[in-house]
Amino acid sequence: MAAVASSIAATDLALYRSLRSRAVHPGTVRAARGLSHLGEHAAVWLVGGAAGGFLNGSRRAEWLRATASVAGAHALNVAVKRVVRRQRPVLRGLPALAGTPSSLSFPSAHAASSFAAARAYSGLAPAVPLYAAAVGMGVSRVFLGVHYPSDVVAGAFLGIAVGSIPALWAASKPSEGVELVVRPAS
Repeated sequence: MAAVASSIAATDLALYRSLRSRAVHPGTVRAARGLSHLGEHAAVWLVGGAAGGFLNGSRRAEWLRATASVAGAHALNVAVKRVVRRQRPVLRGLPALAGTPSSLSFPSAHAASSFAAARAYSGLAPAVPLYAAAVGMGVSRVFLGVHYPSDVVAGAFLGIAVGSIPALWAASKPSEGVELVVRPAS
């Protein structure tokens, strides 16, 4: 088991170094910082969900449930970070290219909220752009040197799980207009 954990850690570090070392073009770094800034505290996803609810009155309740799942994913992620307490990457020659609100790294809150939004909003808006934005958000965090790839993967899994709750809840509700009739056996 220790050999497997060591292999995973080595792969994680190699992927981190590979992606982070590519952050050399100022325009690309600026774009990654902008994307990362939008995802801080799930802001872009919470505003997007609230706007969806405001603009799509007939599906307002669905948008609000989906938005609540994004907030829930962010909150759960913060709690997990405080328990795990993994520190952000600090490697000689590869400094972080963005500031962070805490020194805790695992799991990535940007990935958790982004993938929660992609999952929860995908029944309300086109899924491909949502998931593309979520992947971009996650990659930007490694690119900027503030997360290991495993932080992003764990955040993505957490986000997809929590973002699935509104769809599961809706599937468990009886459909409107369907009447259930139970007759005693003869």
